[in-house]
Amino acid sequence: MNQRQELISWEDVHRLIDNLLQQFDHKYNVLLMITRGGIVPGGFLAEAMDIRNIYTASIDFFEPEEGPGQSNSPYLAWPKFLQFPENAALKGERVLIVDDVWGSGRTITAVRKRVAAAGGLPSTCVLHFNPYRNLFDSSKPDYFGATTDARIIYPWEVEHGFRNPLLPNKP
Repeated sequence: MNQRQELISWEDVHRLIDNLLQQFDHKYNVLLMITRGGIVPGGFLAEAMDIRNIYTASIDFFEPEEGPGQSNSPYLAWPKFLQFPENAALKGERVLIVDDVWGSGRTITAVRKRVAAAGGLPSTCVLHFNPYRNLFDSSKPDYFGATTDARIIYPWEVEHGFRNPLLPNKP
């Protein structure tokens, strides 16, 4: 089954950011952008909300090695944090965790748990929430710009030489 794809414009991104800004019910001291998808929306939000403590989290899920009695499901992989702020930067702070999309929810959930373990007060924020791919039945982003069932292609994925599967190849 092919997943529907949707190419959105910069104007669409700005509308989503405006929608998110209307949802926040308190001030955040720290913004934590998940690389790579959260960098652009995180930058827009940090500027609009005048947040100056900005960090990045880079995470990867390495598949478990196959062996007797082990599942080879990629959803059983443990997260490996490649980059993350020091616990002291998060402790006691309201932390807004930003990514572009909540698909399965694995990445942002792992980041949220790590912020909470460091003593931070995490909230999650994405441009798009896909409830149909979500692996966490009772969990969803605290803030999201829109709900979708599509694979979203953001303008920053197109304009800098990345191949856009929705557009014909250029000669």
